[in-house]
Amino acid sequence: MPTDLHTFEFSLYNEQVRKLVQMGESHKQLDDGWADQRYVQIQAQNEAMAILKIRRRYPENKGYIYTSIVTFDC
Repeated sequence: MPTDLHTFEFSLYNEQVRKLVQMGESHKQLDDGWADQRYVQIQAQNEAMAILKIRRRYPENKGYIYTSIVTFDC
């Protein structure tokens, strides 16, 4: 079983925060910066595992939207 880890960079934002900021309001728990794209790096053996990790950390049912994934091989 391969143990090499790769770095995957996700571009994401929070749709709930974006909508609130557009209306001049703020989210109760997240800062307004989540209205804009953020980049989060995850290390995993493959893309499928990286997606599982990012979805656990930033779940879609909480408003997180993923717009791209880039793989960095070291």
